[in-house]
Amino acid sequence: MTDKSEASVQKGMVGEDIATAYLMRNGYEIIDRNWRIGDGEIDIIAKKENIIVFVEVKTAYSDVFGDPIEWVNKAKQRQIGKIAAVWLAQNDPGDCFFRFDVIALKGKGGDFDIEHMEDAFIL
Repeated sequence: MTDKSEASVQKGMVGEDIATAYLMRNGYEIIDRNWRIGDGEIDIIAKKENIIVFVEVKTAYSDVFGDPIEWVNKAKQRQIGKIAAVWLAQNDPGDCFFRFDVIALKGKGGDFDIEHMEDAFIL
């Protein structure tokens, strides 16, 4: 048995597709999606100008569990940071800076509000 239900995985994939399209419309180049190491993952790795952006995407179909931006707690931030460090060690980003963003999608069906928090956390 896996930690995530099939419905949760589907919801996450839909959210990541919407977030990817949003980033591309806003001038980001998508470098990688669902980059995994061990049991961790970074949803989207993108680049804009000289900044590598590690993006965590959270999708909510209701507000029952609160604001999806707040779902990225300190433990999740540390996990993303460790995975990003491995990605940076394995890929030569050149003279790029990097940051951690969170994209929260709230809505139902194909109608989502997108909240993009740049520099959402610092490690």
